Amino acid sequence: MSQLIAQEYQTFEQIKHTDEAGGEFWFARELAPVLEYSKWENFQKVIDRAMLACRNSGFSITDHFPDVRKSVEMPSKAASRKIIDYKLSRYACYLIVQNGDPRKEVIAIGQTYFAIQTRRAELADYFNQLNEDNKRLVIRGDIKQWNQMLAEVAHNAGVITNEEFAEFQNAGYMGLYDGETVQDIHTRKQLSPRQKILDYMNSQELIANLFRISLAEEKIRLENIQGKDNATLAHNQVGQEVRETIKRVGGILPESQPTPRRSIEEVQREQIKKLKAQKTLMLDE
Repeated sequence: MSQLIAQEYQTFEQIKHTDEAGGEFWFARELAPVLEYSKWENFQKVIDRAMLACRNSGFSITDHFPDVRKSVEMPSKAASRKIIDYKLSRYACYLIVQNGDPRKEVIAIGQTYFAIQTRRAELADYFNQLNEDNKRLVIRGDIKQWNQMLAEVAHNAGVITNEEFAEFQNAGYMGLYDGETVQDIHTRKQLSPRQKILDYMNSQELIANLFRISLAEEKIRLENIQGKDNATLAHNQVGQEVRETIKRVGGILPESQPTPRRSIEEVQREQIKKLKAQKTLMLDE
């Protein structure tokens, strides 16, 4: 463990609290600056996404994100005012770092610190009860994290420039989609230049891509593959293997899956809006 990671772990420990029953928790207002969020409004957006992920995973938002109100002293001669804060469980913190800005190194460190090993098993039990849109939301969240990990191992293997990484990504898609590149898939789905292909996949197509990404990350890392050409070839081979697996079990190949009408972002905005409306209703009751 590097000195930087050890230092960041210590920072998370320093802001940890313990309740009367011995349970550990963190205050959102204290966690925000540690995760390098200087504006509460930006961090609140991350919390909203984490709450949505919590609900979609089958857990109670009030159990993991209970509201707490704090008084803040105003400048001289002004009365104190109340601000909202959250008493976060370890799981809530994990969901927050999962939905944070992946470009921040501290976010990656936080993902490790707050990792819950049983999450996937718990999610698997609940997953089949979700509707299609919520399944897409859950899988898309996992893909974001695995794509970040894949990018890191690819970089370590020697995939450095943007052009090299684009070639590396295309190789994985070409293996899975029988030669189609990212642009080919984009065109086939009739998307605008700003729309992302992963945001317009149904749950089964997303699962196939999650399988490709996670297996490619594991292969390159465990086999210590070096060189951009070797890493790119490995990604393509993994894509082909996933495709052959789908064929063997009689599944629908990814290019034959229907394209959802609504993007993941649209679904997420709608869900967060509903979540906020429900929260307001509970406060009014």
